[in-house]
Amino acid sequence: MRGVISAACRDGRDPEAPDIPCLREPGACFVTLRECGEMRGCIGSLEAFEPLADNLRRNAENAAFSDPVFPPLEAEELDFTTIEVTLLATPRRLASPEDVDLERDGLLIVSGGRRAVFLPQAIREQRWSIAEAWENLARKAGLPAGSWREKPTELYGFQVDSFGE
Repeated sequence: MRGVISAACRDGRDPEAPDIPCLREPGACFVTLRECGEMRGCIGSLEAFEPLADNLRRNAENAAFSDPVFPPLEAEELDFTTIEVTLLATPRRLASPEDVDLERDGLLIVSGGRRAVFLPQAIREQRWSIAEAWENLARKAGLPAGSWREKPTELYGFQVDSFGE
């Protein structure tokens, strides 16, 4: 991922993806950038709609240059930026808001055309309880307080594999 972002910052030449079979399979991921430990960008996909190599490349570039919360990454920032990749399993609809393990599961809320997601890393960093995580996720989605407890709001959990520099 560093090579993809570096190429976009410096010379625009896209590096070749390694020839690893799992990268040719459909996959969904998030790419998180941190500069000196602080969030610098985070973009991802919830559905596996393209080969994982393409999803990784696209999300790395978007996290660096198109996250609406942050300005585009400058070349001189790259040396101070760490990259984390989170691979997502398919989200599963939850029968109950408590049907998740916050150490392992990410959360997705969907209601009235709005949706928002938290990766498990973000939940752990905040040390939220399950109720606090759902409440903050509803707020992130622009939903009213407590809406995560009511129909037609849909709640999903998903497992992840995360690795970084």
